[in-house]
Parts: sequence; structure tokens; C-alpha cells
Amino acid sequence: MKILFVAADPKPERWTDLIQQHLPEAQIQVWHPDMPSSSADYAIVWHPPAALFDKEPQLKAVFNLGAGVDALVRIPNLPRDIPIVRLEDAGMAVQMAEYVAYHVIGISRDMDAYREQQAAGQWKLRRPIARSEWPVGVLGLGQIGQRVARTLAALEYPVCGWARSTYAIEGVHSFAGEAELDRFLGETRVLVNTLPLTDSTRDLIDYGLLSRLRPDAVVINVGRGEHLVDQDLSRAIDEGKVARAVLDVFREEPLPTEHPFWQMPQVTITPHVSARTLREATVAQIAEKIVSLEKGQPISGIIDIQRGY
Repeated sequence: MKILFVAADPKPERWTDLIQQHLPEAQIQVWHPDMPSSSADYAIVWHPPAALFDKEPQLKAVFNLGAGVDALVRIPNLPRDIPIVRLEDAGMAVQMAEYVAYHVIGISRDMDAYREQQAAGQWKLRRPIARSEWPVGVLGLGQIGQRVARTLAALEYPVCGWARSTYAIEGVHSFAGEAELDRFLGETRVLVNTLPLTDSTRDLIDYGLLSRLRPDAVVINVGRGEHLVDQDLSRAIDEGKVARAVLDVFREEPLPTEHPFWQMPQVTITPHVSARTLREATVAQIAEKIVSLEKGQPISGIIDIQRGY
């Protein structure tokens, strides 16, 4: 069995050594543009060049080193006749739930005010939280979105979710499809975006959508930067429709120093850290799926290229 590792990592051995441990019989090679065809069986990739698929048409499957496959499905010669497999969770869902819960709790309980009081040497109690005033709406109910929704519901925040299809999640009111988007937004004060990036979700979070949220809205974007229309969020903040925003993903990363978000006190910026790929868990999951494919067994995580996820 031959495996290609295709990712711009300055230390690819951090990955290839682990892959070898999990698949000791495999021949593992780090791909580079000038190498001839390797006749590999599988490719493990992150943002691979299109040239890979011209040189390696015999691949049996391609494994993406992440849950988001938007960059992968844009490659024009991506094979349509073999499994293209995304990463499923591998420790990312709990990280995302932690990140979102941290910010929802901090904002709803006004923890910034306590930090300011500490700096001023003030001892002052603030009004206890009323969770009914902080209904959360989760855009996207895949593995990550469901974990976020369940975590906040367990903390007794009112939680609803929106996706293409209806989901049955305990403690979460599910909305589905374009027809129910307005109702979802009308019940949402804290909007959490975990959607995959597709043609239908790109620029979804625009001024019109933000205007349909409850007053003093909060936006938390942990999906993709292209989901959010930056200037529309700035306008919604300036007009008081959105009170706070927590942004972990951006159209351009690193976020340029001249971007207006840096100067907006209502915006919290983090450098795409809400969920990091955990190397050990990722390799273990991919290796298990390769073993299953070699045995002719079905695997999960195969994307629908037409849908984009």
C-alpha cells in the first residue's frame, strides 16, 4: 500500500511518522510538484494543488486533513469517481463547543465589566443572568454544530438550530430550509455560525440576515470567513443592530492590520484557533478508514462533491 502526504508542512515527518506507526506496512512518501507519479493508493491532503490529481489518477481515495472541504471541492480536476473523505470530529467538536460556550457565558454574564471593575479597584455586583434573555441560534447542525448546541442547551440557554434538514436534538428547537430561516433568526439573539462553506452559504450572513436577529444581537463566527459580509457586520454594529461579534475566521488570514475590525471595540478577534486539528486523533481516524477500505468495508465521512460537504 502506498500513501502520499500532500500538505505544506515544514515538518512533514510529524505526520508521516505517525502514519507509519498506525500503518506499518505502508510505503509513505511526501509529495512535491517535481516528483514523477508514485502510483500511490491513497493521498492525505491539505490544500493540495490540482497537479496532484493529474499525476496520480490511480488514487483509490483522498483524505482531507480537516472537516472543511471548501478549498478541496473547488479544484477542477478533483476525482469524481473515488471517495473524497473529510475529517470527522477528531477532537475538534469539543474544542469548538468550549470556544463558543466561553464567549456566550462571558458576554451574557458581562464578565468584561468585572474585569474593568477590577482594574478600577471596584467591588460591585451586577444583575444575575437571565438565560431566557440570551436565546442562541446555531447555523449548521453537523457534528460540530450539534456539539455546540447540546453544550449550550446543557447550560440551560434556550437553543435553536438551523440546517438544510430537520434534526432531532434533545433540548434544541430545530428549523430547516429557507422557508424556516426567518423564524429561526427571529428567535435568535446569539448567532453561532458552524456551517460548511458552499455556493449557497457564501455571504449568507449579510446586513439583511443580521437585521432579522433579536435586538442587541451577538454574532460568533467559527465557520468560514466567506460566510460573513464584513462591511455589513460593521454597518450592523454602527447602527446598534449587533452589539458584539466574536470572529475566529476571516476572508483573508492573517487578518490585515488595516482591517476595520481591529479598531472596533465591539469585535473580538482570535487567529483561527476555535478548533485545532489534533494530529494523533486525526491520523488514527484516517488510518482506520484506510484499513477498512483495504478490507472492502464501508466508511463514513465521504463528501458529496455536488453539495460541497
